[in-house]
Amino acid sequence: MAALESLRGRGEAGLVFGPQSLNGDEEEEEGSPAVLLSVLVQHGQVALCFYDSSDSSLHLMKDTPDNYELRLLARVIQEISPHVIITSAKQERCMTRFLQQLGSNPNYKPEVVTYPFVDFGVEVGKQRLLSAHLPFLPASISERDKMSYLSSCISFDSPLMLRVVGALLKCLDRRRVGVELEDSSVGVPILQFHAYTLEGVVCIDRDTYSVLQIFKSELHPSVYKLHSGEKEGLSLYGILNRCRCKFGSKLLREWFLRPTQDLSVLHRRQEVIRFFTSPRNSDALSTLQSSLRNISNIPTLLRRMSLSHTKVTDWQSLYKTVYSVVCIRDTVRHLPQSIQLFRDISEGFSDDLHYIASLISRVVDFESSVAENRFTIKPNVDPAIDEKKRRMMGLSDFLTDVARRELEHLDARIPSCCVIYIPLIGFLLSVPRLPSMVEKEDFEIEGLDFMFLSEDRLHYRSQRTKELDDLLGDMHCDIRDMETAVMTQLQNTILERSASLYKVLDLTAELDCLMAMSSASQEYSYTSPKLASHRKITVIQGRHPLLELCSPVFVANSFQCLETQGRVKIITGPNSSGKSIYLKQVGLIVFMALIGSDVPAKEAEIGLVDGIFTRMQSRESVSVGLSTFLIDLNQMAQALNSSTGNSLVLIDEFGKGTNTVDGLSLLAASISHWLRKAPADVPHVLLATNFHSLLQLGLLPSSDLLSLLTLETAVDGDELVFLYQLKEGICQSSYAANIATLAGLPTSLVQRGVEVSELYRTGRPVKRIDRASSDEQANRCRSVVEKFLGLDLEDKDLDLQHFMKEELLPSAGELLNRS
Repeated sequence: MAALESLRGRGEAGLVFGPQSLNGDEEEEEGSPAVLLSVLVQHGQVALCFYDSSDSSLHLMKDTPDNYELRLLARVIQEISPHVIITSAKQERCMTRFLQQLGSNPNYKPEVVTYPFVDFGVEVGKQRLLSAHLPFLPASISERDKMSYLSSCISFDSPLMLRVVGALLKCLDRRRVGVELEDSSVGVPILQFHAYTLEGVVCIDRDTYSVLQIFKSELHPSVYKLHSGEKEGLSLYGILNRCRCKFGSKLLREWFLRPTQDLSVLHRRQEVIRFFTSPRNSDALSTLQSSLRNISNIPTLLRRMSLSHTKVTDWQSLYKTVYSVVCIRDTVRHLPQSIQLFRDISEGFSDDLHYIASLISRVVDFESSVAENRFTIKPNVDPAIDEKKRRMMGLSDFLTDVARRELEHLDARIPSCCVIYIPLIGFLLSVPRLPSMVEKEDFEIEGLDFMFLSEDRLHYRSQRTKELDDLLGDMHCDIRDMETAVMTQLQNTILERSASLYKVLDLTAELDCLMAMSSASQEYSYTSPKLASHRKITVIQGRHPLLELCSPVFVANSFQCLETQGRVKIITGPNSSGKSIYLKQVGLIVFMALIGSDVPAKEAEIGLVDGIFTRMQSRESVSVGLSTFLIDLNQMAQALNSSTGNSLVLIDEFGKGTNTVDGLSLLAASISHWLRKAPADVPHVLLATNFHSLLQLGLLPSSDLLSLLTLETAVDGDELVFLYQLKEGICQSSYAANIATLAGLPTSLVQRGVEVSELYRTGRPVKRIDRASSDEQANRCRSVVEKFLGLDLEDKDLDLQHFMKEELLPSAGELLNRS
């Protein structure tokens, strides 16, 4: 081990790539990760922290104001989907109501754990932090130095946050997350701290993600994928995710869940995508992507090291990872350093990586480790181990000589013998079983102690083998123990430099995501949008990123929304003319710009957008206990109450779930609410409706903020042709009959529908076709009345009962039957 210490000064040594077996080993799958969230709400402030067992990381959010509905907390839960939520048994009413609503969700039911309020004490939190298991810190660190380090990672001026940290650490210790099978002295490891914030994150709710098809989970068709059960379907994330490593895909999903308004972040991403979409940089793109394939899950490897669970394949994976990272650094150093990410990689990938790779290469004997399926070291690392191995290698000839001497003193009937070494048992004399040796008593040989019978060979302990045990000892176990000690020291050395590895993880994941998006941009002919701090949105010849992949012909449409004009756009048009697709197209293009991606358009300029709200899809569910119309109202209410002058609001067919007049009135009132606001407070509103009377009856106030659009159609005889081209104007007809014919409804049914519609529109009575016409009924009644009036009531021979039976009652019965 002294030699291992001497290697620490040789970090500048050249790298030698490991054995061929490195390329064939795949990373072993880990169990399902768990996310535990601790949260506390007090006096309008919310504080939270959560632990992610997949990378043993602790994420902390400072005390942050939240409203009574706890929308910020809802957004966090939507993003991280915790398996366990920890909170105080003493909680405010808004938190109680929030947990009740969370429990009524049929698709997501986390476990809620409540602890006494005393477990949420500030001092309790500090003490639990001090006693936490932080493997990357030296074991001999003092409490004062540890507190100094923690204060650099955690804001101790957020009392609520310290309270939730203490409760979370208590839950981790009780449940022993990730170390359930370890000794009780082994604590739950925390390998890194992260500050968590939603500042600058664009507000998008779960319904919007669903209706825009940003994510779409489908059941996996393979029966061998029952563990995961789902795969990504046709979605925006699915077509952009071309990442070469898992943590790249994970970071891309985080970007999708956290679209940002921070222009500096977006410009940083755009400049990298712009570089790699250039055809002259395709060689650098392919070189970097091939290196990224070799990078393993660093947090998993470090977690195993912290628990001393490192396997041979882990050392291979770590060596291959560090070597590939150094190759990435060397490649990036030849790229323009004016690009921020390239500069960060060139400067941030420190010499620690070179040192770690060199150390592993010099210490670990991969070939021998694979053969023995355990950690073994190379020669010249530890002289004591080398001496024992040398003695083990020379043991064969020595034992042959000992066996020859033992044979001279054995019974002449025994033709041969040998001396063998068995770990944990020691040296034994092995002789063949003679035919006369039947019973156990026959196994006894004078001067030898019988041990056991195996495969017709008898094993004994002699005086010489006992002397060998005393002289040589259990060398095999000694070597294993000594090599394990070297492995432990090597693990500690790497863990002390884990910060460098985590920085590598962050930067390579970012590089992977941006190269993935640049590949998609090249394939689908996207363009880089111009991002600015104004409130305008302009899209020239925009396309729907998903529909254009499924449709042989797609008609591009533009969108323009100025700061003081045309903020509220009402789109009318026939059913199936493309109104909903256009709304989703605009929403997706804006969303893609807010994650830094290129967009499907000829040109685009996107201003500040702080939220995307939709009323496009109803989530019917019996367990929710709400009607379809009430769900629609809830979605509309959120758009009205939460949107600002920088928001994008997409509304499709609001008001159709109730009485026509009531639905039309609510729609008109909602639009008028926005039109009466100051222009600076009016969001970008894009609304599609079939309520043509909304415009025909003049239900909306006149305003420059209002813009009327329609999608072009043409009628060729009785056939309706959709042109899918957006233009200014109003659609005068819904063309429901033409669309019904296209849908395959019977011709007679469609004709009758047209007839009834025309009668209703002109205010004329609708005649039923399953009964006699009103003229026939009138003539029949007139005939009965005339006959009755013609009767001579003074005639004594008049049989009134006969008249009623023969004339009046049959006519009345016929009328009743027809009605």
